[in-house]
Amino acid sequence: MKINEALSIAIDYEHKVRDHYVAGAAQILDPRGKKVFETLGREEQRHVEYLESRLEEWRKTGKIQDVPLDSILPSPEWLKEAQARFTEGHDPSLAVQAELDLLKVALDLEHQASGFYQELVTKLPEADRPMFARFLDIEQGHVAIVQAEINSLSGLGTWFDFMEFSLEAG
Repeated sequence: MKINEALSIAIDYEHKVRDHYVAGAAQILDPRGKKVFETLGREEQRHVEYLESRLEEWRKTGKIQDVPLDSILPSPEWLKEAQARFTEGHDPSLAVQAELDLLKVALDLEHQASGFYQELVTKLPEADRPMFARFLDIEQGHVAIVQAEINSLSGLGTWFDFMEFSLEAG
């Protein structure tokens, strides 16, 4: 696969994921869930803009520069620390099946995008891999966040593997 093809396909993935988060944010009742979808939607929009700028550069020059891609989401280190700090869960009265369904679709979309970026990282020429490796890292963080929301809402009692409640508490 050539770099321009990889960029075009990546843009399509990011559009699909972004559109899902934007639509989901309008449907979710829980404030924390709504915020997660809004934040991930903004993150995906930044990805679209970044990839489009790289594709435009390739069209003009026949190559792309390795421009850093930042994430508005917490670092993996912060996510680990959140496991130790988290003590509050969702208000279960706001958790509805529709929200869980939206999260499950989001998780599937994030897995698809991660799989695509993993494939690019292994198959593209080495010079073209760093940009997609960064996308892979970010998308894997999205997977962790969405999975944590699913776990919390579905009553599994965990958020980032931290117990939200104790069955032994009287």
